[in-house]
Order: sequence, then C-alpha cells, then structure tokens
Amino acid sequence: MRFENIIGHDSVKQHLIRTVQDNRVSHAQLFLGPEGSGSLPLAIAYAQFVNCEDKQEADSCGVCASCRKYEKLIHPDLHFSYPFFAKSAGEVAINYIEAWRQALSENPYMGMNAWRAQFDAQNKQANINIAEVHDIIKKLSFKAFESEYKVLIMWLPEYLDAQGNALLKLIEEPPEKTLFLLVAENQDRILNTIISRTQLVKIHKLTHTDINQYLIENKGVDPLKAGEISFLADGNLQSAMELLQSDSNAYFDLMIQWLRLVVTDTGLKLIQLSEIDFPKLGRENQKNFLMYTIGMMRQIVLKSQGLESLIFLQDKELEFITKFSEIFTLEQLSAGVDLLEKTHYAVERNANAKILFLDLSLQLVLLFKYKTFRQQADSIYI
Repeated sequence: MRFENIIGHDSVKQHLIRTVQDNRVSHAQLFLGPEGSGSLPLAIAYAQFVNCEDKQEADSCGVCASCRKYEKLIHPDLHFSYPFFAKSAGEVAINYIEAWRQALSENPYMGMNAWRAQFDAQNKQANINIAEVHDIIKKLSFKAFESEYKVLIMWLPEYLDAQGNALLKLIEEPPEKTLFLLVAENQDRILNTIISRTQLVKIHKLTHTDINQYLIENKGVDPLKAGEISFLADGNLQSAMELLQSDSNAYFDLMIQWLRLVVTDTGLKLIQLSEIDFPKLGRENQKNFLMYTIGMMRQIVLKSQGLESLIFLQDKELEFITKFSEIFTLEQLSAGVDLLEKTHYAVERNANAKILFLDLSLQLVLLFKYKTFRQQADSIYI
C-alpha cells in the first residue's frame, strides 16, 4: 500500500512522511478516523514507507523486496491484530490471517460489518481476547527478521477489554525499533491508559469531492449518480460502495411509504411496517436503508437553508426533498437525523429490529405530528 493509492488526506500523508525523514518516528501512534475514511490504509502505507529500502521523496518505492511483501501483506516484520469471532478461548488473530489478507486486499476501507460479513457471525460478539494480547507480546519480543522496524498494526482497539492493560508495559517501553500503530474509529471506547501512551494522528472523513472523483474515475459512475452517492455517504467510502451496489430506488420507495405513515400517524400500518417489513430486510439492508434516509434528511436540511449548490439529487428525489423542506423546521429535521443515527448505531450492534424500528417510528410521529404539518403532508407525495 503506497500513499499515492490512498484517496485524499494530503496533509496527513505529508506529516507522516516528514516524521520518517526527520527521524521522529513515535513508537506508538493512534490513527483515529471514522469508518471509511482510510485510516487503516494510511497506517499500512506509513509502515511500508518506514521500512522501504529505497524511500522516495513522497512515497515508498513500491518495488524493493520490503515493499513487494508489504503489498501482499506477507512481510515477516508486519503483524496485524484485529477483532475476531473466537470459537475457543485460546484462538488468536493469526488463525484468521488468510481471511484478513483477502478482505483487506479487496477493500482496505472496510468497516467492522464488512469484516463480519467474511464469517457466519451475524449474532456473535467480536473482540481482541487475552490470548491475542499474550500472542502480541510474544511476537514482538523477537528481533526483526528483515527490516529495521517490527510493526504491529492493531485495527479497532475499541474491542480490547480490560485485558488490554496487559499491553501497557510493552507500549510504553517496547523493544528497540518496534512500532505500534493503533487504528481506531471511536476514541471514547478505547482504554484511557492506552490513549495516554500513544501519539494521536487525527484523520478526518473524506470530502465529497474525494469520493465523487473516486467513483467517477475508478468505478465509472455517471457524474450525477456519483454526486448523489458521495453526499449520501457523508465521507464514508465503505458506505459509498454499499450505496453503489444497492437499489436506491427501492430505498426511496420504502422511505416514502414509511414517512407517509409517520406524518399522517397511521398507527396500524406503521406497526406492521415496523414489525414485519423492516425486519425482513436483514441487518445489512436495514443499515443501508437508514443510511440512505439519513442522507436524504441531510439533503432536505441543505435545501431548507438555501444551499442548492450542494444538492446533487435529481428527478423524484429532488422533488421530494424540495417539498419536504417547505413543511418542517430545521430543528425537527436535525432531531430526525439524530434519531436515525442512533437507530443505525443500534442496528450495527445487533439490537432487535422490531423494537428499534417501532420505537424510531413512534418517536418520529411525535416529532412530526403537528396539525398544520399533517394538513400539508399529502402534498409531499406524488
């Protein structure tokens, strides 16, 4: 993985390159960025640059022995740790290394759910267990085989429980030329004792332009469609790829049906939709539908604030957000987005879909159920 293969983040790349050129490589660093931002490929590209045998001014060479092994994720001094679905207490991450390499090679921007999809683990809890912690300590106690640095990249240290404290001594006083790169999405879920021992590398979500350009140039997506997807994805390339593969027309029709029942407070049909239709979608489609609806609500907010230049929707979707933006206030729309995001978070963690969608629907009814709004609601739906 070379820096040139990673979308955006030019300032972060320059910072990482300078730390190597100035011999200021911190032994423990926390790459903190939201899902789909590219924090994992950035960490891999950084490790590859650190151990490149013929460093270029702005990137690793990509052709030396070290780089070729890094490209295949098989370098003997490159170690990975990640959440996995242990079948027994003694299992460690290396037991799943082939699946990890394949998933990472196919999609370096993957999130936890894309990794989960590699296994039959819909209702299983992933974690980084104590056996994995002990295996890390053992592996890093050896000298480097080929390169100057031994590198451990730990993806999602949020899945370390209290047993992560067993790593503190190693992180604080590692063997010589040992580099810890922790790649996280949620700082609040990481052990504070680990955060305090790492140097933070803050990675922001990708811009609309970054994703839009990638979809057009690398995936051959029509510019109008690319613009729509990039805004709905909200900086998450993993979400953009899921939207690209999904049927957005089906999501639009379902959203229209659902919101009609919400704003008109049609109780029995709303209960049926929440308890029967939504659960039938399956967890991944439930997430995609919520993500699509969140994106549409954000477009409505832009329209309500007169920011038409930032809207890339067309046809019936554009007509919908135009009419919806005329009826509800910014406060209501913002609160609606917040409710949808909380539900999406709960779906990701395998909460009961029937309860989630019924609760969400009833809360939205309370939010949007005003007589003057209900009298106008039918004009939204064509």
